[in-house]
Amino acid sequence: MKSTDVLIMRPMAPLVTESLERHFTLHRGDLAEDKERFLDEVASKIRGMAVSHVHVNDALLDRLPKLEIVANFGVGYDTIDAAACGRRGVIVTNTPDVLTDEVADLAVGLLLATVRQIPQVDRYLRQGKWLEKPYPLTGTLRGRKVGILGLGRIGRAIAHRLVAFGLPIAYHGRTKQADVAYEYFPSLIEMAKACDVLMVVAPGGPETKNIVGREVLEALGPEGVLINVARGTLVDEDALAAALADGTIQSAGLDVFAEEPKVPDALIAQEHAVLLPHVGSASHHTRNAMGQLVVDNLTSWFQGNGPVTPVAETPWKSKT
Repeated sequence: MKSTDVLIMRPMAPLVTESLERHFTLHRGDLAEDKERFLDEVASKIRGMAVSHVHVNDALLDRLPKLEIVANFGVGYDTIDAAACGRRGVIVTNTPDVLTDEVADLAVGLLLATVRQIPQVDRYLRQGKWLEKPYPLTGTLRGRKVGILGLGRIGRAIAHRLVAFGLPIAYHGRTKQADVAYEYFPSLIEMAKACDVLMVVAPGGPETKNIVGREVLEALGPEGVLINVARGTLVDEDALAAALADGTIQSAGLDVFAEEPKVPDALIAQEHAVLLPHVGSASHHTRNAMGQLVVDNLTSWFQGNGPVTPVAETPWKSKT
């Protein structure tokens, strides 16, 4: 496989780059001063790509005539036109399962931090305000019902954790899932009306852009809490900032934003929002597991064993 040409265009974890350099001829677009010139020089021989937050579309695919596989670092692959890849016979893989528990843990922690105002309470103590008077009483998880938007791997893991907290669970998705007992809502707005917490865990992309807008937030109501650990594009950030400012909902906890790393000033200004810099899977343990799966997909493919974790749109059909 050492003669196989593989490309990266943005910095990736050392585990990924070092492993790829051992197995393949790795072309480091992330180190090139003139990336367009670099790509022109190597594009004709590239057979594989390892990507993280790289837009893979028809324009890029046109420049890579020998491309066979795109290995994405992450579960979400909304920056990759997987359908376009599929039409060209290009495999797309992602990194499911290995980050499920980490993101689910973070989602529950973010919910607790948001409802109980843990970051704000910490700041209160550090600023010496406890010496003056106790911190005001906070909200609670008690008596709340959680609605999960997107009951996939991560959504199920979150639900499992929250059941242990004694919280009733509902979910909304494209179809009702036969193997779960949680209450299903075919309408997102109706679920928001019936719940006190809206947990967003659905995939990004054009179909879900701004799916959580003003109408959904109004349905969630003044005691409502929004948590987003999926993609920032699912939430209308202008509508959310307005809803937080005027009391349409109580609070929000966000780990993702529409134009990362940019965060709207209107959200930063909301003291009762908890904002994290997209750290859902950001532990050494989990990021290393994700990186290894990127490498495993590429090595497995070029060894003739097929991809390890192909996405739904990919043309690969297992021989087993």
